[in-house]
Amino acid sequence: MLRTATTRQTYILEIVREQGFASIEQLAVRFDVTQQTIRRLVNALCDQGLLRRVHGGVGLPVQNQNLAYGSRHRLNASAKRRIAHATANLIPDGTSLMIGLGTTPEYVAQALSRRRDLRVITNSLNVAAAFAHNPDVEISIAGGTLRQLDRDIIGESAARFFAGFRADFGIFGVGGIDEDGTLLDFHADEVKARQSIVANSRTSVLVADITKFGRNATVRGGHLDDCHHLVIDDRLPGSFKPIADRYGGLIHTARDARADFERLAHT
Repeated sequence: MLRTATTRQTYILEIVREQGFASIEQLAVRFDVTQQTIRRLVNALCDQGLLRRVHGGVGLPVQNQNLAYGSRHRLNASAKRRIAHATANLIPDGTSLMIGLGTTPEYVAQALSRRRDLRVITNSLNVAAAFAHNPDVEISIAGGTLRQLDRDIIGESAARFFAGFRADFGIFGVGGIDEDGTLLDFHADEVKARQSIVANSRTSVLVADITKFGRNATVRGGHLDDCHHLVIDDRLPGSFKPIADRYGGLIHTARDARADFERLAHT
């Protein structure tokens, strides 16, 4: 049975992350397709910043900064929407929630934007804008120096802001997740803001599509041990099987999350 292009790309990412490099010829043989087909698939991954073209094949990107926000927002948009709608099933009306920076949390905000009687606490203008039309949502937003391209507030001022509240839920993304469960980001100030969300929420919810697993972000901060729920769009790459085995109880794929959360609501 032929795999879809999206599934092939997922497997290509997994192979390169495990090996560090894969040749076009090797991938064509592995998937029993033409080298032209493989080039088309890996070119799309390279254009998204997930892989890097090298002579004869592809390798891991050299990343010490994130992609531009607009590019990230379009990247894996359908997967992020699935995660967002699944996560929305966890959040009842009448609750308080902290929502952090990043594109996947913004998609969650959009999925929740018509809900009633929410108290939203955020350091992201994009998140605040998603709720701004709804008079049933009270919005508190961090003050400080705005990162204009990302439209968010990070660092000590954001960390102090979140520390002034105690929310029912904290929803946040990450730059990457390492194979030992370490959470990674691209800037120390992003980590400070995210960790303050975790510390000041009763239930912490990490939202991440599977391209974040093994992604080469550089700043350590936090661990999957800190999370109550991890909502993802698809099964984890094979190299993350130990993570899947250890944290199976907190991991929810978008397809199964609604049933998972309904069971939690009745326990």
